[in-house]
Amino acid sequence: MSLINSFSEHQKSLLLSNPHSASATSPNLTQVLVKSTRLKVLKLFKADPKNFEVIFVANATAAAKLVFEAFRDHEQGYDYFYHRDCHTSLVGGRQWAQNHACLGGENADEVTEDWLKDANSLPQKRSGQRPTLFAYPGQSNMNGRRLPLSWPSLLRKDQGHPDTYVLLDVAALVSTCSLDLSNHETAPDFLTLSFYKIFGFPNLGALIVNKRAAHIFKARRYFGGGTTDLIACGADPWVAKKKDLCASLEDGTGPAYSVLALNCAIDEHEKLFGSLAKVSQHTAWLASQLYEQLGAMKHTNGQPLCEIYKDEHSTYGDSATQGGTVSFNVHTPDGGYVDTVLVSNEAMAKSIHIRAGSLCNPAGMACTLGFNDTDLRNVHDSGLRCGDQSSWSRRPLGMVRVSFGACSTLEDALIFVRFLQESFVDRHIPEARVPLVGTRKPKSVDFASIRHTIASPPMACRNGAEPKKKKRNWRRMGSLRRIQMWARR
Repeated sequence: MSLINSFSEHQKSLLLSNPHSASATSPNLTQVLVKSTRLKVLKLFKADPKNFEVIFVANATAAAKLVFEAFRDHEQGYDYFYHRDCHTSLVGGRQWAQNHACLGGENADEVTEDWLKDANSLPQKRSGQRPTLFAYPGQSNMNGRRLPLSWPSLLRKDQGHPDTYVLLDVAALVSTCSLDLSNHETAPDFLTLSFYKIFGFPNLGALIVNKRAAHIFKARRYFGGGTTDLIACGADPWVAKKKDLCASLEDGTGPAYSVLALNCAIDEHEKLFGSLAKVSQHTAWLASQLYEQLGAMKHTNGQPLCEIYKDEHSTYGDSATQGGTVSFNVHTPDGGYVDTVLVSNEAMAKSIHIRAGSLCNPAGMACTLGFNDTDLRNVHDSGLRCGDQSSWSRRPLGMVRVSFGACSTLEDALIFVRFLQESFVDRHIPEARVPLVGTRKPKSVDFASIRHTIASPPMACRNGAEPKKKKRNWRRMGSLRRIQMWARR
């Protein structure tokens, strides 16, 4: 609420014009605001403006696409290698590559580190004529595991990786974790992030570019409004792009009021929470509490209620290796799987916001749930699509993911545990049938059945007595007392 109030007050007092209506030697208010906000973003990650640039884009996916466009337009194209835990938006970068490989399998980290140390460790060899791009996430958007930030340094130690660049997706990581870019020599070349995932508002993303890799964007062919110095459109068409990296890449009129909102968000976030490092400790602790609670829940017959998907390299409670995320599937008393769509819908009916399905993490999800490429082709041919019922051949096709943010509380975790206890313990659910090709029908939603309030979990009294029941006026209490489990990447 403090962010919205701050943004509203600034909106009432400022008039932001088109930044292209002024020059660099005589900047208008919008240009001054955008420049100061770029510096605030760099300060947030301890990045020196001498070594890094911030490019504002619509979201993290747009940031990644901007990098892929530049490599695509290179004269010889590019080779692309990406870690198994990459988000779909990073996997999509392979479509423009001349040669690509997923560094995956059950031993994805070992395969990746072997390749970083020796470029010839894989059957897919990099070409000496093309640049190479290596991409991986700072935090898996599937299970919250935090990957090593030392890999860019490891890559540069190997002489067999010339003309190789690192794209690090930090969208999930920096939503609840600090990032130190003070050493530009060991930092990645490109970083993609979403401010929406950090602050909840505005819907704005950024590409942070290590200036040593800025020359890559010279190959990008497209140009938009505001990115050129002069254009000829006659018999001999040519274009002179702006020299400044930000000005040459931010196509069209910039989102001035979104940048203003970001400026306010950075200040308000610091006032409320101090730093992202404190948020990381808080969310990691919440996730560890939920992890322990879910692991202890059982049906009456002793069958575990939840199958939790924790990476072997992570430890709950250790913010260096595990973020504020718990991913799992719910078991029926006979050991079957409860459809993730059912879990999500029933949680939504109680105003609990979680993420369910394949989570936009194709390789990580397939490896964790035991699907190979042939299995996935069969799943598709059987008629199942993303968002449909999530089981095939008695195996789940997705997961349930709970993510904690800066505003999340222990009460939120207890509410979710109580929801699972009341909704699924000892509940027998008929096995879902896989639809035939062409027989899928759109699902109808009974919005009238969705309730917007939930009861708080019972609080134990110090003397052991039963707590007194209080009547609560949920309308007056407002949304701040309701569940705040945000669905994150």
